[in-house]
Amino acid sequence: MKLVSWNVNGLAAILKKDFIGSVHRIDADVLAIQETKLQPDKLNDMMEHIEGYRSFWSFSTRKKGYSGVGLYTRIEPSEVGYGIGIPEYDEEGRILWMDLEDFVFFNVYFPNGQTGEERLRYKLRFYEDFFAYTDALRQRGRNVVIAGDFNTAHNEIDLKNPKANENYSGFLRIERDWMDRIVDAGYVDTFRTLYPETVKYSWWTYRFGARERNVGWRIDYFFVNRTILEKGWIKDAFIDNDIMGSDHCPVGLIIDS
Repeated sequence: MKLVSWNVNGLAAILKKDFIGSVHRIDADVLAIQETKLQPDKLNDMMEHIEGYRSFWSFSTRKKGYSGVGLYTRIEPSEVGYGIGIPEYDEEGRILWMDLEDFVFFNVYFPNGQTGEERLRYKLRFYEDFFAYTDALRQRGRNVVIAGDFNTAHNEIDLKNPKANENYSGFLRIERDWMDRIVDAGYVDTFRTLYPETVKYSWWTYRFGARERNVGWRIDYFFVNRTILEKGWIKDAFIDNDIMGSDHCPVGLIIDS
């Protein structure tokens, strides 16, 4: 099973950059997209109905043209969930999940904390409450796969210029401590686990020719509960720098349950 996550930075915009062709080239069984920036009335047929896929959507009801996540799937879920029952997150359209029997798959657009102290606090609350939700699932014996834009680079290997960015949201110590807490709680960063020394990024600013110079950050992840790793289900993890159209590139996981 090929699972892929991609922050598209505006679905309407990337649709004009051969998004449909990219979806077919990615050839995922499940494709989770973040930052769709859509409202329901802007979801057109081309976006919603890609050949071979069923789609599900969560929209921001707080602000138009903001946030939003979507799922394209070839695998029929037994259940689909829109959020985690906490209005301040669910109203921003940040979480979609599907029950795929062997595991619950989460598509998450974690908040960005760069617009000020209030949003940084919101981001940290989001981490706290989201992982409390997935912890409760784990306590019931469920496996979880969490895909999405976490908006935090974990360690110095995960961005080009760590020292220059240590006082900016996305690489603050308090945010990185949360990534440590996730790992300590039994969640596994699949790419870094399989490729501990590989330097590869998933996001680049549009400024300064950053992508061409590969001055980037790794902020898009697949995390799984450790049991999945111990079962030997994880076959590979990857970051696909060759797929263009957004300031992010797709990241993926090959899993055989």
